[in-house]
Amino acid sequence: MATHSDLVIARTFLNRFEADVAKSALDAAGIDSIIRADDAGGMRPAMSMGSAVELVVRAEDASRAAQLLEADFGRDRRDRDV
Repeated sequence: MATHSDLVIARTFLNRFEADVAKSALDAAGIDSIIRADDAGGMRPAMSMGSAVELVVRAEDASRAAQLLEADFGRDRRDRDV
């Protein structure tokens, strides 16, 4: 059973919709993931305004998830030059 220390952030998003689309892509590739956001479990989406929505995967899936997400969604915003 995975523990919290076995999980890593695969990518951060500006909103839950983007994270849901990316999660669907990972699901289709057989990579388990969860969305972590400070939005009262989705009941109050405005609570997450100003904070990132995180897509979390197992550490052993991180490299594969990053490759898939980059191929489907481009480079991670954290890596982009401003």
